Amino acid sequence: MSAQTESARALLTLYDEALPVVYGYFVRRCGDRGTAEDLTSETFLAAMDAARKPAPPPITVPWLIGVARHKLADHYRRRFSVPVGEVPETADPVDDWDAELDRIVAEAVLARLPEHHRTVLALRYMDDRTVPECAELIGRTVHATEALLVRARRAFRSHYPEGGKP
Repeated sequence: MSAQTESARALLTLYDEALPVVYGYFVRRCGDRGTAEDLTSETFLAAMDAARKPAPPPITVPWLIGVARHKLADHYRRRFSVPVGEVPETADPVDDWDAELDRIVAEAVLARLPEHHRTVLALRYMDDRTVPECAELIGRTVHATEALLVRARRAFRSHYPEGGKP
């Protein structure tokens, strides 16, 4: 059996386990079930494309979450790339700029961290997973995951700007 066929079968085997994790990742970040469903589909289509390559990557739940992060970033790029003359008016007069700025700074800091730190921090704090759930998803023991979280939080704090703003 070729590596491509094995990788595609591995994805199909993983699908039932991975679908709620990937969909949950999007629902918590989009707040819109339709968009979350579309992005989940795009993620699994990208995974199937990757599985069909001559040298497919090992497809795991953390790998799918990485693909999902890229799909979400692409979604927001498309959503917010509006020509200058057509800037939409906000319907809600509430000023969420500080929260949005904090989110942007946090995402920029996360992007500079090594992938294993980003993954464990995203699972724990963005996906609100327990440490044992994180451990299972990344294939580590609970103790090793706790140690990784300590190192990841330390790395995040060391890169986060003083006062929270760039």
